[in-house]
Amino acid sequence: MSETETKPSKVTVERTEVQMDDGRKVSFAGKRQADKTVTVNPDNSVVVRIDFRNGKSVSVNSAQLAEGILLQAIGHGLSQKVGDEYSGEKDVDDMVLAAEEMVKRLTSGEWGATRAAGDGFPRASGVIRALCEVTGKTVDEIKAFLQKKLDDAKAKGEKLTRNDLYTSFRNPTSKTGVVIKRLEEEKLAKASKVNSDDLLAELG
Repeated sequence: MSETETKPSKVTVERTEVQMDDGRKVSFAGKRQADKTVTVNPDNSVVVRIDFRNGKSVSVNSAQLAEGILLQAIGHGLSQKVGDEYSGEKDVDDMVLAAEEMVKRLTSGEWGATRAAGDGFPRASGVIRALCEVTGKTVDEIKAFLQKKLDDAKAKGEKLTRNDLYTSFRNPTSKTGVVIKRLEEEKLAKASKVNSDDLLAELG
């Protein structure tokens, strides 16, 4: 960066403080009209409170819910949580990887864990299939190997994103890069709905 260039300034989000009807003050960011708060009580009941910009608030306590409704609420929450994790992926195989990762986090006790930049799964499934083909190892073995690399880097304070790691195997001159290219070409061919050679023949 030259001396004349300046770093772009961070966008400041305007916040509006609202006096709630119950006496609390709640800060709303930007044009946000509602703010949700989830509180887990010592008796394992859960209170969801929604504060609105007009000062009103609505809350529901899980202890007030019938068992059937409570189970539906749990199912909805888990479905939403896992769905949010794969919502940004375009390839169905990558969606599966993202969903599996979130389930692993949840079952290990990590509810609030969120993806860091570069921690997505774009085209990750192709990398895993290529590694399986080149090494002869199973999908689970490859996933464990890749996760260990990420965990080791994190423990050492090194910056290594999932995207960085997976991209390294896409080097076109590497064994995995060659396999990945072939797999992606095969996938593209299967997805084609029209035979291009037939179209060329029609053109003469």
